Amino acid sequence: MNVRRRPTPSRISTALAATTAAALGLGALTACSTSSGDGKVDGKLDVVASFYPMQFLAEEIGKEHVKVSNLTEPGTEPHDLDISAQQTGHLQKAGLVLYLKGLQPAVDESVAQSSAKVKVDAATLTSQEKHGTEVGGHAEEHDEHGDHEEHGEEEGHEGHGHDHEHGGLDPHIWLDPVKYAEVAEGVGKALEKADPDHKADYRKNTAALVGKLDALHGRFEKGLAKTDTKVFITTHAAFGYLAERYGLTEEAISGLDPESEPSAGRVRDLQKMAKADGVTTVFYETLVSGKTAKTLADDGGLKTDVLDPVEGITGKSKGEDYLQVMDANLAALKKALGSQ
Repeated sequence: MNVRRRPTPSRISTALAATTAAALGLGALTACSTSSGDGKVDGKLDVVASFYPMQFLAEEIGKEHVKVSNLTEPGTEPHDLDISAQQTGHLQKAGLVLYLKGLQPAVDESVAQSSAKVKVDAATLTSQEKHGTEVGGHAEEHDEHGDHEEHGEEEGHEGHGHDHEHGGLDPHIWLDPVKYAEVAEGVGKALEKADPDHKADYRKNTAALVGKLDALHGRFEKGLAKTDTKVFITTHAAFGYLAERYGLTEEAISGLDPESEPSAGRVRDLQKMAKADGVTTVFYETLVSGKTAKTLADDGGLKTDVLDPVEGITGKSKGEDYLQVMDANLAALKKALGSQ
């Protein structure tokens, strides 16, 4: 099998310079008219985040100047979210809505219909690609896709199949620290626009967060540079960006939809591949049943471990925030891949 590799930058700043300038285009963060309030709660900017990775960015960059609410309750699988009437009403009054189009269809629809002052689609702040999905029992690799939507532009989707949202683009950009840092830069710019009185603080906080993500990238780069195998098996295809960033290959039991069931042919292929490529571990995640992963592991004499897509923080999470859970993911990958 082929191992997908791409050159990795030594530092995040290299990637940020080109991407931020091209992707952000501050004019795209167009403020929409709103008939309800000034987008503030108790004197703070009212920010609505669609799920945890967006909440983390808003809180880290906004700090004491923002009041952040999360549409996805801890422990809820983000793909399955249904928006309540109360949440819909909140979206109408928010000063800034931060979401990731293509991940949560219900959120996409509600945001499109809301009159929030500023709407930011995190998917437009970095490039997205089409990663491997199951086709005839085999993982099919797609070409890189770098097209973006304008910020704040809302186009309807037909159907709610997770694999088909965003034209099949993989939405899991936050699992690549470099891409996540690019998104952080864009969120910082959006907060400056929505709340210019605290522009200097937002800029300082953005730089601090990017520095932390830069360091995380360095730890992954160093920790995964030399390993016994470059292949790992996961429950669903959430780690494609991370795999490409660090010269690894993710083989997913299912596709981009965490609830889809693999075919018998796919399971047989994975068992053969595991033996051929020296795979020791099948990874499952905290918010989705690990039954299929454990069955595959038992049948192939493999171990199981958690590789967390960091879609939410719960009592089962191996860390209290994004950075801690990602470090736990790095430790699990190093162990499973035989880091030297």
